[in-house]
Order: sequence, then C-alpha cells, then structure tokens
Amino acid sequence: MTSDVWLPFHADEIEGLPEGLDYRFWNGGQEFPADPADCVFYVVPYMKPPAVGRRPMAEMTSVRAVQTLSAGVDHVLEGVKSLRPGVQLCNAKGVHEASTGELALTLILASLRGIPDFVRAQDKGEWRSGFRPALADKSVLIVGYGSIGSAIEDRLVPFEVARVARVARSERTTARGPVHPLTELPALLPEADVVVLSTPLTDSTRGLVDAEFLARMKDGALLVNVARGPVVDTKALLAELESGRLTAALDVTDPEPLPLGHPLWQAPGVLVSPHVGGPTSAFLPRAERLLVGQLTRFVNREPLANVVLTTGT
Repeated sequence: MTSDVWLPFHADEIEGLPEGLDYRFWNGGQEFPADPADCVFYVVPYMKPPAVGRRPMAEMTSVRAVQTLSAGVDHVLEGVKSLRPGVQLCNAKGVHEASTGELALTLILASLRGIPDFVRAQDKGEWRSGFRPALADKSVLIVGYGSIGSAIEDRLVPFEVARVARVARSERTTARGPVHPLTELPALLPEADVVVLSTPLTDSTRGLVDAEFLARMKDGALLVNVARGPVVDTKALLAELESGRLTAALDVTDPEPLPLGHPLWQAPGVLVSPHVGGPTSAFLPRAERLLVGQLTRFVNREPLANVVLTTGT
C-alpha cells in the first residue's frame, strides 16, 4: 500500500510529523520526487503559478487528500476535477489570518494617512505636511466574514472605529454582532467609509464589485482588497479612481501580476501591494502546525480539518 506524502518543505525541518509515511520533497521543480501515482497526501506548493501546483494531479491516482497552504483553493480546482471520487480538498484556515489581518490594517492606515505621498516626498527631500483622515470614528464594512474577516475586525477594534458591519454568504450571529447576507450589501455600502474585501473567489463573488457596487459606495470611501483580484471589476474601479470619487488599496489585482504600463499603477488614489497578505514570518510556523495536525489525523484515520470539498459528491 502506498504511503507517499508530497511536501513543499523538507520533512526533517518540521518537528512532530507522524511516522509511518514516506515524505517526498517537491516544491514545484521540473522533476517529480517519486511516481505521482504513489502519492496519498499532496501538499500543494505555496506561491507557485497555478499550473505548477496542478501539474502532477492528473497522475495522482492514489491520492486521498490535497492540502493547500493558501486560504483560497480556486487555483487548484481545475486539477481537482481530474482526481478520483472521494478525495478531500483542504484549505489553510488558521495559517494566514494574522498576516492578512495585519496587511489589511496596514493598507487602511497607509491609505487614509497618506503614507504613499510621504514616501514620494521623502524620495525628493520634500517636507509635505497636511490634514489627513483618521481611522478613528470611521464605519468599516467587511465583505467576506470568515476567519480572515474576523481577524481583520480583531485588529480594527483598538482603533476606535465607529462601527464594523459584516457580510458573508449566509446570515448568522456572532459574539460581536450580526453577519449580514450578501443580499443586504446594497443597503450597507452607502454607510461605509472603508470597504474591506476578504471573500473567497467563487462563482458568486467573481465580479461582485462591479460598477453598481462601486456606485453605491459613499463619496471619498476607501476600497481595500485582500481577497482575490477577480472579485473586483478592474475597468469599473478604474473609472471611479480616475474620477477621484473613490480611493483603493489593492493587495490583489486582475490581471495579476499587474503588468508594466497597466493604468492601475498610475491611477490616482490607489495603493498597490504585490499579493503579500500571506508571505510573512508568521506563515511557516502556522503552516507547519497545520501540516503536523492534518497528517496526524490522516495517519490515525481521523476526520481532516478545513475540508472544502470532497470529489464525486
């Protein structure tokens, strides 16, 4: 019976991995570490092009679990379609909440307080003071209130925001207050000074932030995207940015990477970071804890955590 586990880390660098499995290191290189048909647990390489992570999947005829190291799984779904029934796809819930929450807060503060303008002035040796908005007393709307959305709210609370409104696919109640369904977005958008996108990319969220969505945002509002680029209609956003009515802070874009000469680079009122919500010093210890926990469950035939879907169901 095969017992190969493909890891994008060297197994001897991860403390606590269970015995009884054959660990193979593969981080997206051209040569496979072993026959993909013998792999039973596949950990998709992190921050590689989607085609790289999907490349061995069609040959993984024995695989029983596919584990991403990202919160989203949209980059592997095409590969998952080639797998036999019964394979579980798991995401990295618990790995990126801290770093993505930090980045969302950073983008909000940097945009409101004009940090990009200060950096440009510093490059020129110019002292440019001025009056800028504060985060205090602002109303914030979080669209996509899962574990990352909750982590973003954790970091907003100490900044004396006036209100945090929460939106998710389905309505529910949390200790902090209600989570509104997506159907209530039109009524919530005009009230928000800052709109933060932290939703996964699905058929229902692709293009969610279209011209109508943006038109409902109040004049001067800030859009922050730490979700996925295609959640936002880039052409519609550019129209609002170029008019000066809205500002934006984007960790993800469509297209991505943003090519040289793309109008988003030079659009007024936009701050772009190159999809860095996850890759920080917080990533590795949390990723290792996730893998140790998942593989221990796998060996002990216990239910895996963070199962997003099971093929054939």
